[in-house]
Amino acid sequence: MSAVQDKTALGDDFVVACERALAAGRPGEVNDADLARVMTAAVQLYAAKRDGGDASAAPVLAEKITPTEIVVTVSDMIRAAGLNLWDVSMWFNRSGR
Repeated sequence: MSAVQDKTALGDDFVVACERALAAGRPGEVNDADLARVMTAAVQLYAAKRDGGDASAAPVLAEKITPTEIVVTVSDMIRAAGLNLWDVSMWFNRSGR
């Protein structure tokens, strides 16, 4: 398997498991600990790319996610980090974003 194929398939198993659970209406089929590990790694990688100047990195596939899903997730992430909206506004208004 080539390096490009490896990168393409990197998250396939997890994505398939999530899509299957959602389609069946059983999101609990994906273990909470696994979800947290994957989301934590994805957030860390995304932040590193953005902070490194990679403006092309997209946080989500906008056509596959709803505004409600984004707000629910971001709100819980803000709470988990012990932040408030004032804290977030400092980063939100940084130049270059």
